[in-house]
Amino acid sequence: MTDIAIRTDFPRKVREIENTWIPMPDGTKLAARIWLPKDAEDDPVPAILEYLPYRKRDGTVERDATTHPYFAGYGYAGVRVDMRGTGDSEGVCLGEYLLQEQDDALAVIDWLVAQPWCSGKVGMIGISWGGFNGLQVAARQPEGLGAVITLCSTDDRYTDDIHFMGGAMLTDKLAWGATAFAIANTPPDPAIVGDRWRGMWEERIAQNGLWFRDWVAHQRRDAFYAHGSICEDWEKVQVPVYAVGGYADGYTNPIFRMMEHLPGPRKALVGPWAHKYPHFATPEPRIGFLQECLRWWDQHLKGIDTGITEEPMIRAWMQGPAAPSPHAVPRPGRWISAEGWPVAGAATRALHLGPSGLSDAAEDGAGPIRIASPETAGWTAQTWCIYGVDADGALDQMGEAGLMTGFETGPLAEDLEIFGFPRLHARVTSRTAQANLAAVLSMVAPDGTARLVSFGILNLTHRESHASPEPMPAGAAVDVTVQLNVIGQTVPAGYKLRLALSSAYWPMIFPSAEKAELELDPAATWLELPLHDPAAPQPELAEFGPAEGAAPLETEVLSEGSGRRVREVDLASGVETTVRADDTGLHRHVHTGIAVRYQNSDTFRIHPGDPNSAELTCRWSKHYSRGDWSAELDATVSMQALRDVWHITARLEARDGEEVVAVREWDEKIPRDMV
Repeated sequence: MTDIAIRTDFPRKVREIENTWIPMPDGTKLAARIWLPKDAEDDPVPAILEYLPYRKRDGTVERDATTHPYFAGYGYAGVRVDMRGTGDSEGVCLGEYLLQEQDDALAVIDWLVAQPWCSGKVGMIGISWGGFNGLQVAARQPEGLGAVITLCSTDDRYTDDIHFMGGAMLTDKLAWGATAFAIANTPPDPAIVGDRWRGMWEERIAQNGLWFRDWVAHQRRDAFYAHGSICEDWEKVQVPVYAVGGYADGYTNPIFRMMEHLPGPRKALVGPWAHKYPHFATPEPRIGFLQECLRWWDQHLKGIDTGITEEPMIRAWMQGPAAPSPHAVPRPGRWISAEGWPVAGAATRALHLGPSGLSDAAEDGAGPIRIASPETAGWTAQTWCIYGVDADGALDQMGEAGLMTGFETGPLAEDLEIFGFPRLHARVTSRTAQANLAAVLSMVAPDGTARLVSFGILNLTHRESHASPEPMPAGAAVDVTVQLNVIGQTVPAGYKLRLALSSAYWPMIFPSAEKAELELDPAATWLELPLHDPAAPQPELAEFGPAEGAAPLETEVLSEGSGRRVREVDLASGVETTVRADDTGLHRHVHTGIAVRYQNSDTFRIHPGDPNSAELTCRWSKHYSRGDWSAELDATVSMQALRDVWHITARLEARDGEEVVAVREWDEKIPRDMV
């Protein structure tokens, strides 16, 4: 965040409350850090709440330093609260998006409204978990909540979260499960809670569980996922919602559903970005996102007409071409807009699959398309949710030659602009009762390299319902639709479009229970592309301001970090291993004196001929120290995708200096349920 413009000349002088306690109805106290104008008690201001489990003391402290003092300087109180059982807050966090989490948020909002420095209005902002709970709390309709800005979040916890994609189980389910496992079992800071820190830590470890185990137990869209999914009743979200995300992120599809279904004032902003705030996200371009937030807050929390409600509902980046790269390289393009969703009168283009590739007309007499991919198909994919920090983007899609079944157009005669959800319509026959179908759309440059445009996956047993899946009928053809992720992409003249199909997509999804063999009927299989007309009239869009924030956190680098993404093929055994690893290095935060280091690795193993060889192991190590105090946590979670069961093992070890505080272990098998 050091390359954003630093602002210090705010209209109002800012004071900081390093820590204060917010009491809950059951007596538990939540820890909060607050930035507000010095004169707020004489001239009260709205509060902007960011409510997270990610440790305000050291986890999000760099982002908080540039964001919340900025809001405070413009007449708001920036409030960063650790959720129950996380960071420095009391109690135990027992899972994601629980009713207790929402109830606590309502109590926090009531407390904020009652403060002498608060005007009585509260906004909620957050990315990922904080974006989720902003929507979920809005659905509870607390009186003091006036508006929400939600980034990289979802309206449906089953279809568009780390759990499943098209009913196929994402490996991110385990990667995030191990991450959350580590976060929920970290200690509070003795500088905030005093000598009771050790007892609080032991309570968290003893009373917590392995959330990932519960997630795997729910393989259908049942009440577990319906809870916290605002799409269950859109009408409950009445406050204005600004939904923000990027095409590189895993949570962009819900933004467009929210624009279609939310009942109140709503607005969408979609850039090329990964899973970060847009003023420091990659891929670039970055924007003055905090200024945009102030326009939203001023409009809905202060009643100032900023003109934001008169602008088009949706503003999205139409990406230009870029060479394939695992790194978050800048994406050229331009901003376009839409008054609503779906876009009224938008055209589509159908491309049919046949022996000659992708064409505008179906080919007569074409034989069936057979798909029986090796389990290693998908190795060039991005991670499901890109953060844009390490090499987590998609590789040259031509690397899938021989692994996926590909179809190409000829060179395009003119530019083609895609905006919306591409869809593959297919008539499919499966040899097995359960199988996955992946569809990958890319653009092939004149030099022969292929850049990923979008992708989609469908577990064919979920073709009609995620709540009530049905086996594929033996030997019978069924019609299915695979929805690809929403995208805005210009494909220049001279480029080709490429569609690749496979029955595996490792290491993004776990493989099917048995080796899949599919047949597609080309007479009833086509790709539907949603089009944007560049010649259609567009309103004049004001330029975003420059990316800026408050002064960054001062840190000392005690040891450098590193990251790697490695793919290794054992030519003797055939086993393929992919490792993604990151080490933050050791950093000391000058204002608190705490030194922090995080290390994690995800190791994927599979044999191309055996879906039941798939195994993923995720490891986390977390280190906290100051002077003579040191606390460390090691967490490992593994899962094997066996034919009939998911085999889960996990281990947690916590240390206070050289002393082992606790060791916990799990070893469980959970039946597969058509996944």
